[in-house]
Amino acid sequence: MAATVEDRNDNLPSESPPSADPPSVTPVSSKTTFHSWKDTVVIGPALAAATAGIGQFGITAGLALVAKGFGKPYNGHSIAAVAGLSGTSLGIGLAIIRLASLLALPLASMADKRGRRRVILTCTTAGLIITALAGVSPSYWFFVVIFAAGRPLLSATTSIAQVIASEETSSKDRAKAIAMVAAGYAMGAGAIAIFNDVASKVIGFRWLFFAALVPLIALPFIARMIREPDRFVNAAPPKITRNSAIRALSPQYRARLLIILILSFAVSWLTGPADTFVFLYAESFLHMAVSSVTALILIAGIVGLAGLLMGRWLADHMGRRVTSMVALMAMTAFGILIYSGTKLGMITGYEMAIFSGGMFSAPAGTFILEQFPTPIRAAVSGWQVATGVIGAAAGLFVFGIVAHIGHRFSIAAYLLFPGVAVIALLFLLLQETKGKEPEELWE
Repeated sequence: MAATVEDRNDNLPSESPPSADPPSVTPVSSKTTFHSWKDTVVIGPALAAATAGIGQFGITAGLALVAKGFGKPYNGHSIAAVAGLSGTSLGIGLAIIRLASLLALPLASMADKRGRRRVILTCTTAGLIITALAGVSPSYWFFVVIFAAGRPLLSATTSIAQVIASEETSSKDRAKAIAMVAAGYAMGAGAIAIFNDVASKVIGFRWLFFAALVPLIALPFIARMIREPDRFVNAAPPKITRNSAIRALSPQYRARLLIILILSFAVSWLTGPADTFVFLYAESFLHMAVSSVTALILIAGIVGLAGLLMGRWLADHMGRRVTSMVALMAMTAFGILIYSGTKLGMITGYEMAIFSGGMFSAPAGTFILEQFPTPIRAAVSGWQVATGVIGAAAGLFVFGIVAHIGHRFSIAAYLLFPGVAVIALLFLLLQETKGKEPEELWE
């Protein structure tokens, strides 16, 4: 179901913000067709995000088996004795993998020049192939390097998928479309987690990464569902002299971008260690069976969907800004609860963190993409990913070291997570976008 937007040029200024480049803000054109969040042009990017979830989440779902496969557990109570690799080795390795996603910035910004469709399909194909190659790694550090090479490509896939979904829809459907993409990624991540439980003990952890080849079969079908958004085609200015990643740093965007980058850093500082170490913590330190952890993941799928639905409803009724802020504060509290030292705390904290994370993703993703004009939107999404990568890498590195020194994950969580709730207040410095098109913000 699609609706053609009426020409609103008479409601917008005749001049764009000053820039060294041609005008970067174009009013919504009468030629722009907006689609329902349920249309195939939104489902296609969501499926692309699902393939990225399959490729990227293997390291999280199978971290305990990866550590034991490349390491050598022995008697003792240290992290290295229980898991097979030290907290420092795990933290550094995971930080390297996260830092590799810095390359998602130039990859995503290419979509502002080369087109959303071409770049997302190229990144998806290459990312899945490289991720699968990690399965043949002869050692842990070879594994880290190969897996890291595929990560930025799949990070760019998810980033551009959100951009396409946001540009194909109007304000009333945009939060729903972003939620659809987030749900797609979650479906892919959930699928690989279930595969980890069902098959990894029998055929080994390497097949978690070989499984990245499976989505390639469906990629031609997905490609037919992805198109170049009208909003991008109509707004792309001619003769761009600078890369869009550089143009996003221009004075008229700089303050807004800085706030978003600080928030992105804080979110990833929290979610990097909170998400990545959780299964290792549950299986190796709380001694939960893999089947029990899988049950938690299955329940989390339902809980996360409920959070997505709640978040998208609140985004359209209460506003993107306040919903994002409250959800991030809740994520912080439940992240601490995960590592409180008890099974009940881990189970409750994990499920509620998934709920609040789902509630956060749709309004925050929508809010950020609505803050900027179309010609730099993919680049801004890339900047967000890059800053999030630095936050996650820093969080993983520091979390791993603190946990190693104190021999407890809880100490690291108590020390490193609470500040994120304070940083969440920065959302109040950004303009609410509920009920507006991005073009209206640049009057």
